[in-house]
Amino acid sequence: MIKRYLEKYILEDLKDKMVFVSGPRQVGKTTLAKQIGNKFFLDRYEYLNWDNRQDRKVILNGIFQADRRLFIFDEIHKYRNWKNYLKGEYDKYRERFQILVTGSARLDIYIKGGDSLLGRYHSYKLHPLSLHELLNKEIRYAPFKELIFLDGNKKQKELFDTLFIFGAFPEIFIKQSKKELRRWHNERTDRLIKEDIRDIENIRDISALQVLIELLPVKVGSLFSLNSLREDLGVTHKTVSLWVDILEKFYYHFRIYPFQSTRIKSLRKEAKMYLWDWSEIEDENIKLENMMASHLLKFCDFLSNTEGYKAQLYYLRDKEQREVDFLVSIGNKPWFCVEVKNSFRDIPSSLTYFGNRVKIPFLYEVVKEENVDFLKDNVHVISMSKFLSALV
Repeated sequence: MIKRYLEKYILEDLKDKMVFVSGPRQVGKTTLAKQIGNKFFLDRYEYLNWDNRQDRKVILNGIFQADRRLFIFDEIHKYRNWKNYLKGEYDKYRERFQILVTGSARLDIYIKGGDSLLGRYHSYKLHPLSLHELLNKEIRYAPFKELIFLDGNKKQKELFDTLFIFGAFPEIFIKQSKKELRRWHNERTDRLIKEDIRDIENIRDISALQVLIELLPVKVGSLFSLNSLREDLGVTHKTVSLWVDILEKFYYHFRIYPFQSTRIKSLRKEAKMYLWDWSEIEDENIKLENMMASHLLKFCDFLSNTEGYKAQLYYLRDKEQREVDFLVSIGNKPWFCVEVKNSFRDIPSSLTYFGNRVKIPFLYEVVKEENVDFLKDNVHVISMSKFLSALV
């Protein structure tokens, strides 16, 4: 059983408020909720799934077993009046039991509408697995301090290789079967479109949306052009923009934007796009960059969800086309930047340029090759399997 990285933080917050956990389909939200119930509440918790007819009757009747100390509501956001329902039950029973709510992308979308639950909950976004999480080590970091790495070992290398090939979604990571990986890709896309998106969004041309999903993996890591996609699909700019936004809401991909600073003449709007599941990508160099992007986004969301830091992931690019893959900032103040390479050849000039120009405290060149760890020109060059051990 894999211990998930948010476990202790959710447990602590449950003492004070409701906790909402959202995230991609099949990322392990329900499993995490039940693990918390089994480990910390023993037989004194109740799991209620809105999709189950019997559970739905319990929810609507509002009759709860008196000896329960935790109630897990799964997919309750499908109930039209779910916010007022939770508000009423929480206000009525907050001294008697705790409430944990899990759901897919729709929960995340619905939370943002209205404020009837304001002040009554903390929310978390659960990410797929990561190297540090699989090592099950204490999370160690200090904002604006140098990252703290674990000593590299054979286990780290093996976990890194497995993550690189199979991605980080728990089901397929555990199976480690290429046949199951291919089947999982097909099934995940079908469920995303035919179950999740179709339930909420009014999209008439489902087949064109499927074509868009086929096109996106080859767009990873480069400047993301909606005009290019519009031409490929033969639809209007407004339509393709809507479709891309929908896929982002439903955790198929995410976009990062250029860091804005008066010290550099940066681009304004051009995003770079990455997939939540990097195992779909065929090009190994692009897959490596996507894997880094996913780990860094998870780190930023963790800092925001658990500590309230305004952590953001950007990339650096100016009008002279100098570029660095990633920059992590807190409160719009640069902390560290990362350039990803397959192997070390030299220090990229853009890395030292932006480091000096934007006053970035820590610069990293991260390479796939193993047993690399040295400083050159104030840049820390390090193997990716070791670098990822400093994140979450």
